[in-house]
Amino acid sequence: MQEGICRMNDAHKIVEQVYAAKEDVRAADDLIRAYLPFIKAETAKFLKRPPIEGQDDELSIAMMAFHEAIGGYSRTRGSFLKYAAMLIRSRLVDYSRREQRHSRVLSLDAPIGEEDATLGETLADDREPHEETALRDATRAEIEELTRQMQEFGVSLSDVADNCPKQQRTLDACRRALEYAKGNPELLEDLLKTKRLPIGQLATGSGVERKTLERHRKYMVALLLIYTNGYEIIRGHLKQVMKGVAVR
Repeated sequence: MQEGICRMNDAHKIVEQVYAAKEDVRAADDLIRAYLPFIKAETAKFLKRPPIEGQDDELSIAMMAFHEAIGGYSRTRGSFLKYAAMLIRSRLVDYSRREQRHSRVLSLDAPIGEEDATLGETLADDREPHEETALRDATRAEIEELTRQMQEFGVSLSDVADNCPKQQRTLDACRRALEYAKGNPELLEDLLKTKRLPIGQLATGSGVERKTLERHRKYMVALLLIYTNGYEIIRGHLKQVMKGVAVR
């Protein structure tokens, strides 16, 4: 009996803390710190091992999900911790799926072609071991630089994977827009200057419908950026790793 009363008091106390945290950023931070063991435990359930602070992005995702739970909680949802655990699990699953798609967009280990060879293996053909290593390092450097540059536009590699056209006719339309931009470098300069895709000019010049370009904006941003900063290796192999778009 006494134990049940204590649990009810604890649950009531958590709800009070959550509602206070909704109105006070500092209170929210304090609540996250107080329940960090709980957040780590939920992350460990997902990873099947204890998370490592500073190394596992999943722990950061879980902490953000806990903060999201504070903002989205109401008494009608029942137990706050059960709600928070559900949200943490959901966000970790979403993150894992994005990372899996991400790894297949511009990854040296992504299978390509009918033989399931990887980009790294393709790059290594007919090269000495030291040349292979140097080329892999150079390719990784290009990918890292492209990732950094895309972040300035609010675009990530996983966004590009999600935003890739699924139909051949849409791929062809994006290719036409890309070819038009390559022939009109002022559009690329405008992209870099404004950090916005010049959709109107691309649509008018290439004959591609504006709504098609708007629907695949993040995909087009990535393609156009590759022609602004000397991504020679990525250009040469983009056809193999980005859903068959011909980039020459």
